[in-house]
Amino acid sequence: MRRWIKRIALVLAVLFLVLTFINASWLADSPRGYVKLVAHRGTMQQFSHVGLGDQDCTATRIEPPLHDYLENTVSAINSAKRLGAQVVEIDIAPTADGKIALFHDAALDCRTNGKGPTGAATLAQLQTLDAGYGYSADGGKTFPFRGKAIGAIPSLEQGLDAAGNTALIYNFKTRDPEHADRLIAALKAAGRDPVARGDGFSGPEPLIARVRTAFPGVWAFSPDSVKACTIGYLKTGWLTLVPESCRNGTMFVPLNYQWAFAGWPDRLIARMEAVGGRVVVIADRGKDRPMGLDLPEQLGEVPRSFNGYVWVDDMWSVGPALRPAYNKRNPREEAELAKALEARRAARD
Repeated sequence: MRRWIKRIALVLAVLFLVLTFINASWLADSPRGYVKLVAHRGTMQQFSHVGLGDQDCTATRIEPPLHDYLENTVSAINSAKRLGAQVVEIDIAPTADGKIALFHDAALDCRTNGKGPTGAATLAQLQTLDAGYGYSADGGKTFPFRGKAIGAIPSLEQGLDAAGNTALIYNFKTRDPEHADRLIAALKAAGRDPVARGDGFSGPEPLIARVRTAFPGVWAFSPDSVKACTIGYLKTGWLTLVPESCRNGTMFVPLNYQWAFAGWPDRLIARMEAVGGRVVVIADRGKDRPMGLDLPEQLGEVPRSFNGYVWVDDMWSVGPALRPAYNKRNPREEAELAKALEARRAARD
């Protein structure tokens, strides 16, 4: 009996060494290119994720403001570019008159002085609203942006003009496939080729399927497709197998689970590039944490050779940490940021 146990242990040890060797990152060629920052909603106000529910208003949960930028606005897109973003994620909001605005919420009541469903308003009506009306860092005692963002909800076309050559990720907030058709038509009318620009699309699978048909080869992913690729690779990657779900697919790699991905980073990157896939690094996945990076030191956990995408929630602090040349903060802003980051770290200890 002991002899068989020793033999099994020996076989397992040899198998472990073989799998470790064939998945060794240092044996792969160094990836070409550079890391690309994805600015989630542009430069935006940071908010607490502790106990956050799906229907909670995030505008009333913001940290004391360090800047005046509000998510999904033209100024937020322009700021993200100046802070070093290669990609800006924006939220698509179809309007009652067949147009498209950039706005996150299904209802107007949280962020604006409007009422009711966002989709029940025309673009002209949305652009009369105060986009900063509902933001508060002290439970509703004060509203630092009230009256300062009237008319700041942009049309899709305004967002495209602001983005220019910078890539965009269009995020669908609805489940109606007609809204994908509307965006497709609007992009074609604007003369924007998402494949050539490196744009991406995210949202429910029925909408993403329409996008893939309209723009062959485009970057498009849904929560289901990301899960299928990521979980699939975790199961088969150590056998050097890339699942079919990763072909032209998207994989999310959390900072705190990098060790679980076979061949990370260089060999995994080579495998994904071979099947036309993309890799996105996201923040630590845990309770009450944002999806994107919001602390500068998190960049130190991203391998230097990584040439994929890094999802960033706080471009104000993370962008210049990667590329100091983009740091335009003045001494007062630097001091305020340092205090805010210490408070953010302390809240997670």
